[in-house]
Amino acid sequence: MTTTTALYDIPGPRTRQRHRLYGIASVLVIVALIAWIVYLLFSTGQFTAAKWTPFTYKGIQELLLTGLGNTLRAFGFAAVFSLAFGAVLATGRLSAHRPLRWVSTLVVEFFRAMPVLVMIFFIYVALKAEPLTALVAGLTLYNGSVLAEVFRSGVKSVESGQGEAAYALGMRKTQVMMHVLVPQAVRAMLPAIISQLVVALKDTSLGYLITYEEFLHAGKLIASNLDYGLPFIPVVMIISPIYIGMCMLLSWLANWVAQRQRRNPKVETAEVAPAEPGTLLPGAHRPPTA
Repeated sequence: MTTTTALYDIPGPRTRQRHRLYGIASVLVIVALIAWIVYLLFSTGQFTAAKWTPFTYKGIQELLLTGLGNTLRAFGFAAVFSLAFGAVLATGRLSAHRPLRWVSTLVVEFFRAMPVLVMIFFIYVALKAEPLTALVAGLTLYNGSVLAEVFRSGVKSVESGQGEAAYALGMRKTQVMMHVLVPQAVRAMLPAIISQLVVALKDTSLGYLITYEEFLHAGKLIASNLDYGLPFIPVVMIISPIYIGMCMLLSWLANWVAQRQRRNPKVETAEVAPAEPGTLLPGAHRPPTA
């Protein structure tokens, strides 16, 4: 007989054996797919010395490092401005004043619907901005609008009784927001905030379309070099792990911040003393004790 849990039936011996076979078959398919890709790379000469020699030159290494630095620079500006812009728009959407709420909603919906590349090109071509300025501005307008909705939904997710109790204590709306609602909403908002920052980090690669010398632009210059046999695949194999590593580092940083926040005494659950009989009102009688 098979026992059950509250969510699902525990599989029996035949089901476990069938699942084991499915797992082995999946692993074999994945290994075969990887082997096929590696075979194609070798058969097309992607691992020849001529295609990998450029990465041993100091000039190529400096070009990649400069591009990586420019990418991190654009991301740093875009992340800070997006968080600030999103906080301002979220405050407007949560405002009790209807005109401010309407204007903030219009701005959020407009920039969320606009493609990032269109905004970057418009700022770069129509406003004749510098490549870095156009890239950061486009990323800020889009990601800030998305983060505004993240902030608003995070604050709204806090139980309404928390705000009502704060108002009953005589706190102003700003105090309720800063000391009661936002600290509790941060935990719910943090995964979505980090996900959107990862999107902003990856979208910095759009800067190469407006000649901003970021990481992808440096890789494009190397990959299009005829002297090295157009090493497109080697460039991808160098750049992709670095982008993945930066995104993983950002996720790790978010987890570290979340753990620090859970250990913060300001947000830890406080123990409440058991209720005791207080002072009786005039005319009231204390109930008899057993």
